[in-house]
Amino acid sequence: MWNVENISRRQFLKSTGATTALVLGAQLVPHPLNSLMRSVKAALASVQPNLFVRIDADGAVTLTCARSEMGQGVRTGIPMILADELEADWSRVKIWQAPGDDTKFDPAGKDGQNTDGSRSTRHSFGVMRELGAAGRYVLEQAAARKWGVDAGEVYARNHRIHHSPTGRSFDFGEVIDVAADIKVPSGEGTAGLKLKDPSEWKYIGKDMPMVDNYDMSTGGASYGADISLPGMKIAVVARAPVFRGKVKSFDATESLKIEGVEQVVEIPTLADDKPAEFRALGGVAVIGSNTWSVIEGRKKLKIDWDPGPNAAHDSSSYDDKLRDSARKGGTVIRKRGDVDTAFASAAKVVEAEYFVPYFIHTPMEPPAAIVDASARPIKVWAAVQSPNETRQYVAEALGIERSEVDCQVTLLGGGFGRKSKPDFVCEAAILSKKVGAPVRVQWTREDEIKNGYYHTASAQYLKAGLDSSGKVTAWHHCGAWPSILGLWNPAQKNGFDIEFGLGLIDLPYDKVPNIRIENGEADVMIRVGWYRAVNNIQHAFAMNCFANELAAAAGRDPVEFLLELIGEAEVMDLTKDGIEEVWNYGDPVEKWPIMPKRLSNALRVVAKKSGYGKKLPKGHGLDLACHRSFHSYVATAVHVVVQDDGTVRVPQVDVAIDCGRYVNPEGIRKQIEGAAIYGNTIARHGKITTTKGAVDQNNFHDYPITRMSDAPLDVRVHVVEDYVNLPPCGVGEPGVPPYAPALINAIYDATGKRIRKLPIGDQLSAA
Repeated sequence: MWNVENISRRQFLKSTGATTALVLGAQLVPHPLNSLMRSVKAALASVQPNLFVRIDADGAVTLTCARSEMGQGVRTGIPMILADELEADWSRVKIWQAPGDDTKFDPAGKDGQNTDGSRSTRHSFGVMRELGAAGRYVLEQAAARKWGVDAGEVYARNHRIHHSPTGRSFDFGEVIDVAADIKVPSGEGTAGLKLKDPSEWKYIGKDMPMVDNYDMSTGGASYGADISLPGMKIAVVARAPVFRGKVKSFDATESLKIEGVEQVVEIPTLADDKPAEFRALGGVAVIGSNTWSVIEGRKKLKIDWDPGPNAAHDSSSYDDKLRDSARKGGTVIRKRGDVDTAFASAAKVVEAEYFVPYFIHTPMEPPAAIVDASARPIKVWAAVQSPNETRQYVAEALGIERSEVDCQVTLLGGGFGRKSKPDFVCEAAILSKKVGAPVRVQWTREDEIKNGYYHTASAQYLKAGLDSSGKVTAWHHCGAWPSILGLWNPAQKNGFDIEFGLGLIDLPYDKVPNIRIENGEADVMIRVGWYRAVNNIQHAFAMNCFANELAAAAGRDPVEFLLELIGEAEVMDLTKDGIEEVWNYGDPVEKWPIMPKRLSNALRVVAKKSGYGKKLPKGHGLDLACHRSFHSYVATAVHVVVQDDGTVRVPQVDVAIDCGRYVNPEGIRKQIEGAAIYGNTIARHGKITTTKGAVDQNNFHDYPITRMSDAPLDVRVHVVEDYVNLPPCGVGEPGVPPYAPALINAIYDATGKRIRKLPIGDQLSAA
């Protein structure tokens, strides 16, 4: 169990002068109070409690969310767990967004408050239950003392404490005066702190609308760019068109003529010996009183750029180098049996190559951050996924300690991994220090597309041997891609354990007797960064499409063939293939093992739900793909219609997800529906290219994303209950990887045409 502490009433009163509040958390420290808490009591203005559960004298319950909300519903799901164990009435619950402070707001001690890796629920579930149960325990004990009865006769239900023998009851707020002095049990196996049986849950596992729905849909939500401070300046930055380029000289004469432009300031170029990581790279900032003026002023800048070391980065030649590297092979990262001997004796050998280009995140809200570097501590308001990494990089940029930076997290208008990288916050910090005023740095869509962090391009070479009965006897897979590790080590040539663990080394085809998986070399010539589902995208694409090709070569049904590849093993043990330690999304493989049976189960569910195997009209196709990622098992079926001119329409998508124990099924459906939209962009439209090191695309006219006119029309989500007794798994990202291969396989079903590179684009124009 985690250590849950009831802050003593005496300590609380001494610190604040307040008389009516129960605070459950880890500690209480002096700190300026967040504006969301000012309504609690004016006397609290000098403190910021480290809250997870707070109960006021009027019975109002305030629950803390320490993860960033970007539309995935975390500000609903995490508090649902707390409220359920607390027995709180959801209509009387308020949510408080924690600032960045991993010493207080990362109670499981795993993530530093980072909202990424689809881990918010799986890493919070246990500790949030205990924090809620601790609150319930304290309230029950307090009521028992007030009544002078045995605590065993007292129970909490729906925001009241009841005494079984007499039927008396108290509202939560009526026992605060006693509850604040009760010690919370702590330590493993402590008597008295009981978690509810799942049969008693009233919120967990039930549909709950997002707490932010109304504000988000009516314009009341406050995002990064909505923060306004007295005396605040607005800035946009002209950045080098080529990664690690430099300003040689600039002329701001015309820019300064624009009304509203006040200053033009250079952000120093990052030193050559300083890795990019998530730092500001440098550029020229136009600063003024309003966004329109500074954008217009930036257009008038005359800058002479030194393109730097990556000017030779042309997609046309670089993509071919990736393909050559994949064909050549490289470092062996998984080996089972003898692939070469199996190929020599195979009845048939099949080879194929697959390619995925760079992608960019395109959240609807481009990056924005406000920093007041003159305040102490330094004040940051930003739409970030990683508030403590933000504090770290801002502190470095200003030459101070991380403890001197306060980061308040706003709502995020989408993130997809982009906002885990606080380079844009560093820009605001540097500029605020230079101009001596709060500064908001605003990125435009063009900035985000031309100067962002890109999902890595990759080439995948696959080769398989089939025996005379059409069974796979050997599987060889080599992938080559520029690694995100290049942000820390520019000389990086290979991937690393995290990238290998993202759907490659854990190839779930457990029934194949001979396997060799390799990683080829690639130069890092652009900022590669985490992206929704990360490397699982290209690995799921290549593996599922190749399996479909093998089924066709063997003359077998694709789903039957795929089920045979996966098998029914309860657990896949990679140590048998010489892998001493697999990166398992940062979690112990003992608690979250690789379970082929769950993947096969999800595949069967979606095949049945989608009507797989039914006769379809000419030009229609229905096919499947499946993938394990972030511990979840997802199978996707896509029904596609391809017209004679190559036009594609997707009338229906079915997705089966096994994510173990889940909290909010409505949240799951929304995430999977969104994943289908996101996956549709990846499959059909997304493509970043470079010429002489510079990104060619600018905005949605040349980097199109899925619109209503080409979106999947009907996405049906099937939550698999079979393994709901197991620990929670991820939801936000696992729905993305299977979509593209399911669509590609369905297109083959409809047209007989194989597509082996993304995006589809105009490849069907001659179908």
